[in-house]
Amino acid sequence: MFAHTMASRTAAVLLAATVVLLSVAPLPAQDFGAAAKIVVMIGRVSVLKDGVEWARNTGDLIQPRQIIITGSDGYAKLQLADGSTFEVFQNTRVVFRDTPGWSQLLEVLIGRVKVFIEHKNGPNPNRVTTQTAIISVRGTIFDVSVEDEDATTLVSVDEGTVSVQHQRFGGNSVQLQAGESLRVFRDQPLAKVMDKGNAARAVLRAAAQAVYDTLYRRAANGGTSSTGGTSAPSAGGQGDAGKNPKGGGTAPPPPAPGNP
Repeated sequence: MFAHTMASRTAAVLLAATVVLLSVAPLPAQDFGAAAKIVVMIGRVSVLKDGVEWARNTGDLIQPRQIIITGSDGYAKLQLADGSTFEVFQNTRVVFRDTPGWSQLLEVLIGRVKVFIEHKNGPNPNRVTTQTAIISVRGTIFDVSVEDEDATTLVSVDEGTVSVQHQRFGGNSVQLQAGESLRVFRDQPLAKVMDKGNAARAVLRAAAQAVYDTLYRRAANGGTSSTGGTSAPSAGGQGDAGKNPKGGGTAPPPPAPGNP
């Protein structure tokens, strides 16, 4: 009887220890393959599917070759499986991974994106394109803005180095360092002279971003914006059945910082 009681107690202790070990063990790294996950979202953010805009929510996955669309009140921050992130600002259309392969990240059709390439595990080549420019990166933080219907492209580097090549004329690329920017025009070869005075603009842009972040957090604390889910129709992993196209998101956010 005593032996049976001791065996039962031993089994219970081992079971409890196993539960404790499982609870403190690190969770496996999240892997959503070639997709991008929406981790922060404000306002109207959707994807174009069969010619119809479908609203997205925080936590949804954006699949390769989908077009991300933001409205005048829209903003989204998306994360890749390798830890890299990119932000899509208001009035923007961008194609996510338009061509097969990991190096092709975004094609910006109109509007502004900001890219943060994670390179703690070594070189992480990525490429962002527009109709006029090819931007190649190795590990950096940079902005790409398509300013008009002629696809005039402004590339600004906050950290690291990017290489810019003209989409139409080809030729040698231009290397941009932190604090430099380059405007690419459809019908003009790349200029050899970069905007060396962009440091002041970078400071202004950073200040505008800080104000935007502060206002966003204030709105989030007040319950008017969303970082953990929105009231817009969701598409998620359950598919789009029963979802309404052109859903709303949440209350309009403060204006995102533009180029000073």
